[in-house]
Amino acid sequence: MMQFTHTAPPPPPLHPNGAHGGSLGLGLFLDVVGAPRAASSARSWPGTTTSFLTPASSKISLGNLNSTSCMEQLLVHCANAIEANDATLTQQILWVLNNIAPPDGDSNQRLTAAFLCALVARASRTGACSKAVAAAVVASAVESAAALHAHRFTAVELASFVDLTPWHRFGYTAANAAIVDAAEGFPVLHVVELGTTHCMQIPTLIDMLATRAEGPPILRLTVADVASASTAAATPPPALDMSYDELGAKLVNFARSRNVSMDFRVVPTSPADAFSSLVDQLRVQQLVSDGGAEALVVNCHMLLHAVPDETAGTVMLGAAQQQAVSLRTMVLKSLRALEPNLVVVAEEDADFTAGDVVGRLRAAFNFLWIPYDAVDTFLPKGSEQRRWYEAEVGWKVENVLAQEGVERVERQEDRARWGQRMRGAGFRAVAFGEEAAGEVKAMLNEHAAGWGMKREDDDLVLTWKGHNVVFASAWAPS
Repeated sequence: MMQFTHTAPPPPPLHPNGAHGGSLGLGLFLDVVGAPRAASSARSWPGTTTSFLTPASSKISLGNLNSTSCMEQLLVHCANAIEANDATLTQQILWVLNNIAPPDGDSNQRLTAAFLCALVARASRTGACSKAVAAAVVASAVESAAALHAHRFTAVELASFVDLTPWHRFGYTAANAAIVDAAEGFPVLHVVELGTTHCMQIPTLIDMLATRAEGPPILRLTVADVASASTAAATPPPALDMSYDELGAKLVNFARSRNVSMDFRVVPTSPADAFSSLVDQLRVQQLVSDGGAEALVVNCHMLLHAVPDETAGTVMLGAAQQQAVSLRTMVLKSLRALEPNLVVVAEEDADFTAGDVVGRLRAAFNFLWIPYDAVDTFLPKGSEQRRWYEAEVGWKVENVLAQEGVERVERQEDRARWGQRMRGAGFRAVAFGEEAAGEVKAMLNEHAAGWGMKREDDDLVLTWKGHNVVFASAWAPS
């Protein structure tokens, strides 16, 4: 699947019911004659007794709308109609999308179906559109959300699930290699885990520490529990079927089996306030610990982007309360004040921070085709794991498009912007060594062809068919 740029001119207006010249504005005629899928066989919109567009009310052809570029433009038109509170036009475009993008179709169709569901959710909260799509919301968006949150992974299931793809394993592998290097010569290693996958990379880290030539360090693990401190809408999947106390006990027992002494602590905290409770806890711990004997590493895996950026507002800092900064800047400065030996940042190399929904839609559509394209190479159609995998992506799409304020936590920034932020907070880049790069390459060999790795500056970047996916970067106080 090709990637479409964000710089294309905006598509021409989509006129309801074939008005203004009888075309969709996409060079597609409104004549159903000869269409591969006749209007009479089109699916009715869920929760309605008739389609919004029928042969009696329109002659829209669905036959030539199945290209990815047309799907993207239809989604953009739909988002514009929702923002304009045009219920009639919204209904009509939703009907077209509902018929050309089945949720069990090819990767392009499944991608579009996820965006359709997100737009339905947004429309359900928008003025006149809310009543217009009320039935559709009950039938599709709510059903999808329920399916997403129905499954809670066991620790074994989750470990197997994240091993399906390098999406998370890439960051795990690069980070663990850098953490082991940072711990060299220290009798105590304190890892602060800021992540969304419930410590799934820690067993591998324990195994690596257990084989250290000088003997394993004492491992202290402080975990950010964002689920208990955030609302359900703002807590990204996957969900775990056990408490962090139970998970901690399992990790401690595993470490003991590897002759590694381990201390596990969990701190309820929220990205919505820049992890303030976690940072406060770390400051207290530093006051009572022997800092010279401890290497402090902050491992940020796919969670820093959930801290609000400037598009969500600013806070005032300084004694005179005269400096306005984002919470994202504040959390990086707070981490820098802890004088960590190393901070590892693994994030998706995308930008979902546009202030308007159409800008976010285009950015997300031109990035999130990757997981839908990749999943076809390693999971069979109809499998339960594939349903879980695509539900996680669907949650991200809905959060980007349908949520606002603190509920919108999917505020990714690209690698260059994160680099600017880290340097601005007082960090310098640390290059990954050849051993770390070698371990990443060996991990990628376990996955389908199409995944690759490259270096950009001091960072490692995961690619799919040449497109940047996830970056890993390491930082030390400058």
